[in-house]
Amino acid sequence: MAANLKNAAAIVGAAESNEIGYPEERGPKVTSLQHHIEAIKNVSDLTGIPISDIEGVFSTGWSQQLAEHLGIRPHYLDTTTVGGCSFQVHVHHALAAIHAGIIDIALVSHGQAGWSYRGAGGGGRPVAGEIDPGTEMTIPYGVFGAPSNYAHAMVRHMHRFGTTPEDFAHVSVVTRQWAMLNPRALMFSKDTNPFGGPITVQDVMEARLIAWPLTLFHCCLVTDHGGAVIVARPEIAKSLRTRPVWIAGAGESMGHQNMLEMEDFTATSASRSSAIAYEMAGLGPQDMEMAMIYDSFTITAAMTAEMLGLAPRGKGYTLWKEGHAAPGGRLPINTNGGGLSFNHSGMYGMQLLVEAYRQLSGTAEDGVHGIEGKQTNARTCVVNGTGGTLSTTGTLVLASDE
Repeated sequence: MAANLKNAAAIVGAAESNEIGYPEERGPKVTSLQHHIEAIKNVSDLTGIPISDIEGVFSTGWSQQLAEHLGIRPHYLDTTTVGGCSFQVHVHHALAAIHAGIIDIALVSHGQAGWSYRGAGGGGRPVAGEIDPGTEMTIPYGVFGAPSNYAHAMVRHMHRFGTTPEDFAHVSVVTRQWAMLNPRALMFSKDTNPFGGPITVQDVMEARLIAWPLTLFHCCLVTDHGGAVIVARPEIAKSLRTRPVWIAGAGESMGHQNMLEMEDFTATSASRSSAIAYEMAGLGPQDMEMAMIYDSFTITAAMTAEMLGLAPRGKGYTLWKEGHAAPGGRLPINTNGGGLSFNHSGMYGMQLLVEAYRQLSGTAEDGVHGIEGKQTNARTCVVNGTGGTLSTTGTLVLASDE
């Protein structure tokens, strides 16, 4: 039955908010809500779809507030919040709702002032002082915060497969190469950030230690960002001035919530969510010409590549080390510079969607930047988001042609 959803809807436009990264350096702080609204206006202008035509609103807890601020009365709301993969899950849900005939046009939006309002949660909103029960059980053992958890995953991978921190450092080095082709990337150059510009494996290894074996350059950025995509029924998608990118496959899966319950620190639910998406699309990892992979840490990207079938178990890092994921490689990965060097507001899945759309629609540079080498001309892309601590995943298979 899942195969019936193939190409039942398309992403018809994607846009970001106006000031991303560290906006407070260029003026007043921008709230998470403002990031939402700017991105929504920008994608509406891009596609020519009036905001009043939006029938479904999908966001991580903001859907009612967004509808109210936009002055619309949607008849489908989704506030699924499962971490960084929420937006891949939203696209999956929007695909199902459109296929079911409930709505024709869906908005998936995200705004998060992760830098300007550090310490906030739920996409930028303040959170209460209490912690969840799982975290309460791990803090006494010194495990608190994402770096300490992901460090455990890397150490386990190293023990099981014989990998080294240097192997994973290649993920950061190559991702930086892509960032240097994207002027909006925080690490575009030393002119825009003192840590920007090209880096080497040695630079990664000698950077400040965060949680052994993770150094600073093994870890993602913390920034501000807003993004939005519009998903539409095929008849509408084909009538717009923007080029549709078809949702050929979609899947979601959960392995655990607390990392103490993770059966295998070297495997995630991405293996299951991608299998569902590939089956729906009638395609496999061998058919993917590009990948957008959540890179909260270098271990996240390398391990997810294994789960997506893009590399053998224990060998995910080779896609970066051997240059396959780099500019000019056979499988470009995270062509915007990723969460490691472009932008990472806290929940990075929206940035994956925006870049995947731009690449597959042939608008990766938006006709503005004029830097050659970033547009890949890929026709298929697997997009995978990770939520929580390697916990929940959402996978999409996107294609430029039906």
